[in-house]
Order: sequence, then C-alpha cells, then structure tokens
Amino acid sequence: MQLQLIELYLLVCRLYDTQPVLKQQRLSNFKPDLTDQELVTIYLFGHLQGCFSVRQIYGYTQQHWRAWFPHLPSYQAFNHRLNDLAPAFELLIDSVAQAAQGRLAPTADRVIDSVPVILARGSRSTGARVAREVAYKSFWASKNLWYHGVKIHLQATRRLRLLPMPERIFLSEASCHDLVARRQLNLTVGDCALFADKAYACAETLAEFDKQGTALATPTKKEKNKPLGQTDS
Repeated sequence: MQLQLIELYLLVCRLYDTQPVLKQQRLSNFKPDLTDQELVTIYLFGHLQGCFSVRQIYGYTQQHWRAWFPHLPSYQAFNHRLNDLAPAFELLIDSVAQAAQGRLAPTADRVIDSVPVILARGSRSTGARVAREVAYKSFWASKNLWYHGVKIHLQATRRLRLLPMPERIFLSEASCHDLVARRQLNLTVGDCALFADKAYACAETLAEFDKQGTALATPTKKEKNKPLGQTDS
C-alpha cells in the first residue's frame, strides 16, 4: 500500500510538471506547508481505499497516514483547498484519460450513457438552492422521482473483461435530453460500434452515425422478472 501511495504521488507530480497552468493557479506569496500535489494525492488515494466523501478521506488520512503528511491542515482548511482545486482535477482527469486512450485500439467499441446526480429529492427538490447555476429540477422516469440536480453524460471505450475506460465526460442540467447533450459533445467516434440507450434510436441520429461509419446499437433493456428469451433484440 505504501508503494501504491508513492507511485500515485509521483504520477501527480509528473502531471503537474507537464501542466504549468496548475502551478499558476496559486498566488506567488501563497506557499502552504501541504502542497497541492500532496493534497491531490491524498484525495485520490482515499478514493482508492474506498473513502468517497471528503470527511472520510480526511479521517482516513489523519488516522493512518498522518506521519506521511505531517502538515495536514484542519478539516475546514482541507475541504476549502480541495474546492479551490476543482479546475486542477479537470486537467488531471483529462491527462490521465488521454494517456489511457493511447493504449486502446481506435476501432474499439464505445458505449455512451447518462446518469442523474441527485442533490435534493422529492418535496425538497422544489426549494433546493444548491448549485443553482448548473442544477435544475427534473423528473427521473425510471425511478418515478422528482429531483434537483445535474446529469453526467459519459462516453467510454469497451475493454475485454474490464470496466469501460472513460473517454469523455460532460456535465449538464438534469433536464438536458441525451440527444441535446450529444450535439453539444459533438460526438464523433468513427469506425466502431456504439452502444446507447433508446434515446438515440431515431432516424436522424442513425443516419448521422452511419455517415461516420459508426454502427449504432440501441438494445432493449430486459424487463424485470421477464425471461431473457422473451426480450426483443
């Protein structure tokens, strides 16, 4: 586990070295004892250990790795600095995704889907104020749920016996239809098969992908408790 932490820290440092804009985010006279590279490493390492909230990550680091990070600040300062580093995480994710995609075949099959991110649900969704610059109230039909939130649209590359590798990630308001998000993404995947849900099953979209040499597949989701043989293909 110690080796994993060291390798992760070196990876973050290399990414910072190749992205000068990350270092330019700080004021010249702002030199905290805990560096941004260490902060990013702590956050990513916490996720690798199954800690998915900032408070869990902070508690885990304080309990098990305090000797490795003697300048760990208070939780409030830790959380505040993580929020300031949001643009840095965007660049880091993009760099890692590009490096990973370079190892995959350009003709590998792709998958695209969206998932709601709920910030407030039910009756609380009407008066919710969190992230109102990007979040809106919408209806999640499959869950029969009104919610206030955003929607993540993900394009990924299929890998044999592994989870798909994220290729592009797009954040929209919750009410954004998948086809609208696709146009904003300017999705072009070339000569491969693209698996998507029924929202993409329209003549115009099929024709657009056909011109690109992309075989669009929109399989029907198996209904609950229904035998597989009775599901339409």
